[in-house]
Amino acid sequence: MESYESLRSRFAWNLPDRYNIAAACADVWATREPDRICLIEDRGPFEAKTMSYGELTALSRRLASAMAAGGIARGDRVAIVLPQSFATVVAHLAAYRLGAIAVPLAMRFGPEALAFRLKAAGVKMAVLHRDGLATFDAVRSGLPDLETIVVVGAELDRGHGHLDFDRLIAEASASIADIPTGPHDPALIIFTSGTTGPPKGALHGHRVVLGHIPGIRFHHEDYPRPGDRIWTPSDWAWAGGLLNVLLPSLQLGVPVVFSDERFRPEEAYALMARQGVRNAFLPATALRMLAAAASEEALADLTLRTVASAGESLPAATFHWARQALGLTVNEFYGQTECNMVLGSSAAHGVSRAGAIGKAVPGHAVAILGEDGEPVPAGMPGTIAIRAPDPVMFLGYWQDPAATAGKFCGEWLLTGDQAVMDADGYVAFLGRDDDIITSAGYRIGPGEVESCLLSHPAVKLAAVVGKPDRLRTEIVKAYVVPMEGSTASEALAAEIQGFVRTRLSAHEYPREIAFVDAMPLTTSGKIVRRVFRERAAQEAVEADLAGTR
Repeated sequence: MESYESLRSRFAWNLPDRYNIAAACADVWATREPDRICLIEDRGPFEAKTMSYGELTALSRRLASAMAAGGIARGDRVAIVLPQSFATVVAHLAAYRLGAIAVPLAMRFGPEALAFRLKAAGVKMAVLHRDGLATFDAVRSGLPDLETIVVVGAELDRGHGHLDFDRLIAEASASIADIPTGPHDPALIIFTSGTTGPPKGALHGHRVVLGHIPGIRFHHEDYPRPGDRIWTPSDWAWAGGLLNVLLPSLQLGVPVVFSDERFRPEEAYALMARQGVRNAFLPATALRMLAAAASEEALADLTLRTVASAGESLPAATFHWARQALGLTVNEFYGQTECNMVLGSSAAHGVSRAGAIGKAVPGHAVAILGEDGEPVPAGMPGTIAIRAPDPVMFLGYWQDPAATAGKFCGEWLLTGDQAVMDADGYVAFLGRDDDIITSAGYRIGPGEVESCLLSHPAVKLAAVVGKPDRLRTEIVKAYVVPMEGSTASEALAAEIQGFVRTRLSAHEYPREIAFVDAMPLTTSGKIVRRVFRERAAQEAVEADLAGTR
């Protein structure tokens, strides 16, 4: 196995003049080996369904033809609101073929969260699952740019007003010519978690998939090797599922295993054994759940070769469990929606140290900057920064040049995350300065949750923070000042929780609500969340001491 130093020293980016995600992730393999399997849907103990590269190319060309006939052209935004499925991949590639911009969105979003993102992106067409149709119909009147809704799995009548996904493909031609694109042309908008305000759309070019190739090969240790198959429970609407697993693996010719079932550790063990999964991307919460549910029987049939983890810090106990129970070292990595997979570990390449994320992935320049924008000495804390240009770096926030400029200090993109780099180049994560809450692998911005809380008639003021939690890393906790005339009670807390959950998403609603008489404010009227973070941390400690958590 080549050493890390050797990989770093000889690495050089050489981006082609012409590059399209659809061509790279389907057509190249369809030309070489049309029957090669690219996607495997696990349907339980006795059934699985596969798709070949030849089928993926043909289906995505047909859908692209139908989209073009419906008015989708270069630069138009196409929302994809689907679970892990064949249709999700087909829809992504169809959009890329037309030079359109895919906007993946999670099915778990409620109407307010969904409508905000659709409107902000100016989505012209949406491809969605039948289970999301009622939500779309409820918000469509406020979306003037949305012209067409394509529904998967509904078998709609022609007069329904929406288009049927399967019928569109069946009736379209596969002879459409792809729109020529280069690596820097826009391809994808992924919305960030809102930190100090509403979520922002991070616009990426086609190059983003190329940019992830060194990282995925590094973390999965000379990936791919013969027989590799990869799986993740992470939603393909998030950077973790889409860019850490799905698209780079398709380009590299690795079959991607998927299921639209909710993650449950016992079923995850069974799925990995049934499908011969050799590579997995698992957030720390998922790994902790697997450790808790481990048994000799569950572990016996696994064929895992590599496991990568990101999104939250991996506890030492889980790291050591994986070494003992799985017989491998979990390789952590780090990135953001704006610039992903830039730091990481790879035990096979000699980069692995307890308590550290790892080192800069070959191809990326990472530094720890002080308040003056200059790199700090080894061992000193500062902000993680990535030097531009970089293929995984976003093109900018969608229609927000001021926010884009604010993300940079000279040639450095500032993550806002605090860390320390030692003399050997290992980076240890210290914390965040943007109030982001990390819960079960999701990065949750308090701003959007607070806005939703404040729309409840019984809420006067609200502050949202992360409370330490053994299983999920953190849970969302809200501190609420009730409106005059409203009485703080368990019943009101439950009502507010349900209100947020139905409007945003299941992972964003506050699992705990505490009523307070007043909010600590700055002189400019901003809530001092630090007070509540400290309070929540103390509550977690006291719960541990009392044995109630």
